[in-house]
Amino acid sequence: MPGRDNDMTGPRDATRHGTVAGLLLAAGGGRRLGGRPKALLPHRGRPLVEHAARALREGGCGPVHVVLGAAADEVRQRAELPGCVLVDNPDWADGMGSSLRAGLASLAGTDAGTVAVVVLLVDQPGIGAAAVSRLLAAPAVVRSGPDALVSAAYDGRRGHPVLFGAHRWAEIAADARGDRGARDYLRTHETEIVLVECGDVAQAYDIDTEEDLSHLE
Repeated sequence: MPGRDNDMTGPRDATRHGTVAGLLLAAGGGRRLGGRPKALLPHRGRPLVEHAARALREGGCGPVHVVLGAAADEVRQRAELPGCVLVDNPDWADGMGSSLRAGLASLAGTDAGTVAVVVLLVDQPGIGAAAVSRLLAAPAVVRSGPDALVSAAYDGRRGHPVLFGAHRWAEIAADARGDRGARDYLRTHETEIVLVECGDVAQAYDIDTEEDLSHLE
């Protein structure tokens, strides 16, 4: 069974080994939403991508890399993403795996001092800074640094965000295919995952269908 880690020590402790970056996957084209790019869906008067990027920044991640794909030029024009590194994924239509590979490659190529990354999906507006901060504060991150493997959990069930230590990135990228993202890697390493319960501070619903749009404000 995966380990559990509920003894929080404070997000600043996670930087003992180096910085923890944020990686926002925001390239999806919203096929089941009539082709509306998820990054641009309106939420509280602003594009959804802004809310997700803010959750990573305010949760303690830095730098934050945002992978764009569908309508990337429009996202750049309309969204305010101060301090973020914008990464274009020309292969976004191949699925989430290509965006994860693009984001990890960007991190590996530009942030030598980054020892871990928190990965968040753009279409989960119920997950905010509190969940991100809780992952960064987990003692497993402090202890393991670049070897850490930590996931948010909701009533004991693994969800997002997920924190990957830098020593794991190459294997994760090699396994990332289609729409599976890091799913195969996480299944293979299930016993190593430390779960951090976040059900009291976040909701892990996705914005995938027209019915799900009711979650947006």
